[in-house]
Amino acid sequence: MAEAVIDASALLAFLKGEERAIQELDDVLQRALISSVNFCEVATILGGLGMPNKTIKEVVEETVSKIVFFDSSQALIAASLRDRTKPYGLSLGDRACLALGLTYKLPVYTADKIWKKLDIDIPIELIR
Repeated sequence: MAEAVIDASALLAFLKGEERAIQELDDVLQRALISSVNFCEVATILGGLGMPNKTIKEVVEETVSKIVFFDSSQALIAASLRDRTKPYGLSLGDRACLALGLTYKLPVYTADKIWKKLDIDIPIELIR
């Protein structure tokens, strides 16, 4: 059963071996969801470092519990967050992550400190 949602920034920090990310996420990731939008962000970074797509998919699928497709209901939630998150510079990927957390009513783990300023109905857990 899923217990958390992981943002691309948190997963990348973990995969890069950042000590704090490993401490915070080691027990969480096997029960965590990631949005397909955030998976795309991770794949973009890892692919840019020369990792083949097949390996990227395997690494992410072995690290998190499930990649959740970004559907129309999540899209509407993400869109509704635009005005509340715009002052903090959150991207579509950020809002997709939050939409997934809101959909499943799960805490969201991120490396982006600015998220703590958000007034949102789910816990935001910082890994740094």
